[in-house]
Amino acid sequence: MRGRLWLGRVLVALPLVAVLALMLATAAEASGSGLNPIVPKGESPNGRHIYNLYLGISVPAILIFLLVEGLLLTVIIRFRRKRQPMDYQPPQWHGHRLLEIVWTAIPLAIVFFIGLFSFFTLQQDNTASASDNPDVDIHVVGHQYGWEYNYPEGFVVASEGLQPTPLVIPTGKLVRLRLDAKDVIHGFWVPELTGKTDLVPGYQNVMWVKVDQPGEWRGECTELCGQGHYTMQIRVKAVSDSDYAAFKRTSLEAKAKAAAPSPSAAPSPSPPAAASPSANPSASPPPSPGAGGNPAPSPTSSGYALKSAGVSSSPTG
Repeated sequence: MRGRLWLGRVLVALPLVAVLALMLATAAEASGSGLNPIVPKGESPNGRHIYNLYLGISVPAILIFLLVEGLLLTVIIRFRRKRQPMDYQPPQWHGHRLLEIVWTAIPLAIVFFIGLFSFFTLQQDNTASASDNPDVDIHVVGHQYGWEYNYPEGFVVASEGLQPTPLVIPTGKLVRLRLDAKDVIHGFWVPELTGKTDLVPGYQNVMWVKVDQPGEWRGECTELCGQGHYTMQIRVKAVSDSDYAAFKRTSLEAKAKAAAPSPSAAPSPSPPAAASPSANPSASPPPSPGAGGNPAPSPTSSGYALKSAGVSSSPTG
């Protein structure tokens, strides 16, 4: 009997253990892929704030989940029907005011503090005032299916397809990204830097990043924007100040080279064309006098034209 009891408990607990193992395996194998159930810690300060918010919500939620599920499984196993007499009736509670107040007030307090914590985090990092004095201000434009990075120096970096061109930023500098969309809603998200922000046509959103160490991170559009949505990949590359200066210099040189008119060969002087016989029609001979002293009609006169139309041009006597 005791062996069957332990077997039942193992069978009940096995699915929970399997789910936990799957989550841990996914977290280990899917780092940076977007499949990791655990939010990345964040290379930017606002990303780290999101990570702390995630922990502040997830830890109490997991504890509450374990408590509720543990009590539920205990009741299911301990008080199952076959262990009770045929006429067994569980104790009936018709009301307990203090208990009802407690189990209402505790969840309400938990939800209130989660909301308060989330509100202050969002106000700290996700308002326009959070990046009022940026060191670099880049205008990001999303379209189906790619990105345009407009740098303050006047050059544009275009990124298309599954091998995206990186958005290059300097390390240790506050970089503000002003986000616009040309056609439909897109989403700019690089998980290992910070949270996502939507690009909405006709409305400019703002986000910012500040990375302390050189590195490269991947992201993608988070809104289903059409058939080519999966090709809207993002690469962000943080480089040192010297490398960033070299990047700007190279980009400006490429822009100047593309804008310069291509030299065209000077046309060689052509010899004067000789006058062709058809160019200068020869003078027609003087009209010969016809009957009655009237000149004979020339081939271009109206008489030939009328004849060709079936009407005689000779005078009627």
